[in-house]
Amino acid sequence: MKESISTITTKTVGSRRLRITAICLSAFLFYLIINLFTIQYIKYDYYKDKVYSEITTTSAIRARRGNIYDANMNLLATTKTSWRISVSPREIHLVSKRDGKNYPEVITDGLSEIFSLDREQLLKKITNSKVLDVTIKRAANEEEYKSVLTLIEKHSLYGMVITESSAARYYPENTLAAHVLGFTGSDNQGLYGLEYYYDSILRGTDGHYLYAKDANGNTLPGGYISREEAVDGFNIVTTIDSYVQRVLESSLEEERVGFGVQNRVTGIVMNTSDGSILAMATSSPFNPNTPYELDSVSAEKLLASGYTEGSDEYKKYKRELMEIMWSNKAVSETYEPGSTFKIVTVSAALDSGTSHVNDKFSCHGFYRVGGWRIKCHKTTGHGSGFNLAYGLQMSCNPTMMQIAERMGAETFYDYVERFGYLEKSGIDLPSEAGTIFHDPEKIGSTELATASFGQRFKVSIINHLTAIATVANGGISVTPHLLARVTDSDGNTIREYTSPEEKRVISESVAKTVAEILEEGVSGTGGARNAHVDGYKVAAKTGTSQKFDILDASGNSYLRISSTVAFAPSDNSGIAVIIVADEPTSFVKYGSVVAAPYVSEVLARTLPYLGYKSTAESMETTVGNYTGVTVEDAVRKAGDDNFDTEVIGDGDTVISQMPSPGETVSGSGTKIILYTSEEDKYAVVPDVVGMTLAEANKLLCDAGFNLRIIGASLSGEGEARVCAQSSESGTVLKKGCVITLTVLYYSYGG
Repeated sequence: MKESISTITTKTVGSRRLRITAICLSAFLFYLIINLFTIQYIKYDYYKDKVYSEITTTSAIRARRGNIYDANMNLLATTKTSWRISVSPREIHLVSKRDGKNYPEVITDGLSEIFSLDREQLLKKITNSKVLDVTIKRAANEEEYKSVLTLIEKHSLYGMVITESSAARYYPENTLAAHVLGFTGSDNQGLYGLEYYYDSILRGTDGHYLYAKDANGNTLPGGYISREEAVDGFNIVTTIDSYVQRVLESSLEEERVGFGVQNRVTGIVMNTSDGSILAMATSSPFNPNTPYELDSVSAEKLLASGYTEGSDEYKKYKRELMEIMWSNKAVSETYEPGSTFKIVTVSAALDSGTSHVNDKFSCHGFYRVGGWRIKCHKTTGHGSGFNLAYGLQMSCNPTMMQIAERMGAETFYDYVERFGYLEKSGIDLPSEAGTIFHDPEKIGSTELATASFGQRFKVSIINHLTAIATVANGGISVTPHLLARVTDSDGNTIREYTSPEEKRVISESVAKTVAEILEEGVSGTGGARNAHVDGYKVAAKTGTSQKFDILDASGNSYLRISSTVAFAPSDNSGIAVIIVADEPTSFVKYGSVVAAPYVSEVLARTLPYLGYKSTAESMETTVGNYTGVTVEDAVRKAGDDNFDTEVIGDGDTVISQMPSPGETVSGSGTKIILYTSEEDKYAVVPDVVGMTLAEANKLLCDAGFNLRIIGASLSGEGEARVCAQSSESGTVLKKGCVITLTVLYYSYGG
């Protein structure tokens, strides 16, 4: 009995062990199956890539970055690609030994023919198996590169002959539209401007060669696996017009120098019907071909800093200057718009019905609000009994405060929002700054008063111009943009810009009324007369705002921002221009003097170019070429062009003339000096600054010079005075030279 129990116990234990063993084997088998399933199915791609990475190597084929064009298909940015062609003597030696082929001879024959190299010297380089890498050509062109690829594929020279692409972004117009275009980094990625914003479109997708290798990294025989072609980036066609861009940039630079502007001058030209940007610039632009080199103005600031070159302070300041230099001031910075914002205040007052054009106002040089005595720019006041139109034209602060008071904070805030200030403009550029405005519940009587004339809040320049373009466009908002269309390498259009849904902000009748008021302020006796352009209806408003974030030792603001915004034709949607000078150091800092003349110049040169017809005969004339003909023919030809002439010399043929052919002169009385010998006649330039136009014209003509006028109308009399002349008094110049005079009205601020 005991034996039977023992036998049973033994059998039970054995059975239990067998079950445990079976369970363990089953669990292990299940574990193996799960892992095999995971490896073969779930993580198949991961392990495939891992194996491939161990047994293969790649050689990149770089994608070509797309071009950037202006509206007329002028090239603004492109990519210059070159290829470094090299060989690996060590790899050539190992593969030749393994395969029993004379690869050095094959490679030498091919490369010496492609690059016209000395065969014996090249063969000597290739057979030097101690060298890991030998450059055959550092910058091969595309044709040479393709020939090398053919050679590699024909003879399976993978890993022995190596191609490395090097793409350099190139901007053929150098500084033109630099702040709009931006630039790229070393990895072909966009860093600023359109290059950054549209990087995914421009960049493309790199390709590669894939070939097998052994454990030592050597190429396996017949080891070529695949080639994936690069996909080039698409091209961008912008709305920028290179001519308008050059006009704007030259005007901004003249203004910066003429008025000693310390914190850059910025301008934008926009099509008011659709928001397309024709030009956008900031003075002293950098060169995107060499973006890490300071422009001349920034370099002077660095030099004047007193920091030792190479010191931490020097490097830090240089970096700060560089970042400022790259910044697109028209988009990325904010400012207090000052009196140019009065366009919005008046539009809101009229559209809300809280004020009317013929309402009467008074100004005693100030207006009391919330216990504060807030001044008008004209401290003696504008008098009493004038209407709203006059108040806007004369840039009267008390008038704006009174109409804002009638609207109330809630309605005023509503129109600020409707004009788009409380959201970004939506322009297709990076780093757009947002408006800094009062919280609606915190707008008291004082905040409402100062905001009515554009102070104590900040907007971006692009956002402000977009709001003004709404008035120019009959009360309908526009979205500013730089993209016109995207094209492929064959010029086929991939996509075109489509404007967002239009939104009515103010009524068409109000927009028309405001435009008429502004135009009368330019053509009549208003404060924006310096924005006048002969033959065109220009609506304009000037502004001079204080900078409250920088104060003097007494806590007073002393820095100013001088600006002017305008649109023309004022009776039909056309173009709008804004120019903002940040911190002019001249004696006069009013926007009507610092900015308005340059807005006038941009409009005068741009409107005819864009096909807008002038209603006046041009007061400017281009001088013809009267050289190389007899004196008699030259005098007759100049007379046909309505020029007087003076002949100097005893020769029979005209050998030179002043003014030179192609120069522009203004007004009547221009005299062409015709030279028939090497003898030159000189005269001393008189000082005409401060004179009326008539006085300056007579003095210059009597001295033997001709003149060109910018600024106020050529027919402007009375208060219009010469504020600058292109050649300093006392300078000795050849008779007949053209002296450019800047003629402005000084009596009105704004």
